[in-house]
Amino acid sequence: MHFRQERLKSFKDWPFEDANCNAEKLADAGFYHIPSDQSPDATRCFACYKELDGWEPEDDPWSEHKKHSAQCPFLKFGVPVEELSVQELLKLEIKRQTCKINKLFDAKAKELREQSQAVRSEMETFLQS
Repeated sequence: MHFRQERLKSFKDWPFEDANCNAEKLADAGFYHIPSDQSPDATRCFACYKELDGWEPEDDPWSEHKKHSAQCPFLKFGVPVEELSVQELLKLEIKRQTCKINKLFDAKAKELREQSQAVRSEMETFLQS
């Protein structure tokens, strides 16, 4: 999903084609479409992995991206991936992989917190009986 054309292909059933947040602008801003039953307009940035949904027709993809993920490595370069030098592309990939690892770590940490809370509750219930 590094390249705009690949991201653009993901917007097959995008609900806002005649709006400011159309598929072209979203792909330009680094997003690809990840629809689900609960969020048919869900998108994810290929670089920072930030997921956004609840798009309004007048939303500007670049502004929304900056507002919700100001540290995105793709935004920091400020140019399409196709215009990056090899060295810049490698730097972007390192930062992208770091973002991916952080997202996976955060998800696993959340899962472990929830499991530990469930175990704690079960232990407290057991001790009270």
